[in-house]
Amino acid sequence: MNTLKWLCLHAAACAALALAASASFAQATGEAKISGDAKRGEETYARLCIGCHSIDQNRIGPKHRGVIGRRVGGVEDFKYSDALARSTLTWDAALLDRWLENPEATIKGQKMGFRVNTAAARSDIIEYLNTQKSNK
Repeated sequence: MNTLKWLCLHAAACAALALAASASFAQATGEAKISGDAKRGEETYARLCIGCHSIDQNRIGPKHRGVIGRRVGGVEDFKYSDALARSTLTWDAALLDRWLENPEATIKGQKMGFRVNTAAARSDIIEYLNTQKSNK
């Protein structure tokens, strides 16, 4: 193998390792950068979430305004499952991503039977929810 080809392969391998290490560190430390698009997230929320949730009203699921930074099970006028009512977690981007990907794996005994399968859609929804600050 010639030197230039070897250098290119070596550089690509190093870049891939650095990216993987960065992602692993963010996951291990609970950090998650919100990189979604709020406009797409609003559209995705309307398409996937609005059947059970609303930004400002409780429905089958609790209202979502101010969800980021709120304690899990923290909407006072909503009747949560026992698992969510007992939770001591706080919603942040990383937790919301895990929750939307697989609610039952995130908090055993919860009642949400819906998943958002693609990382891009989850990221967009999370970015949209991040724009929906609490009115308090």
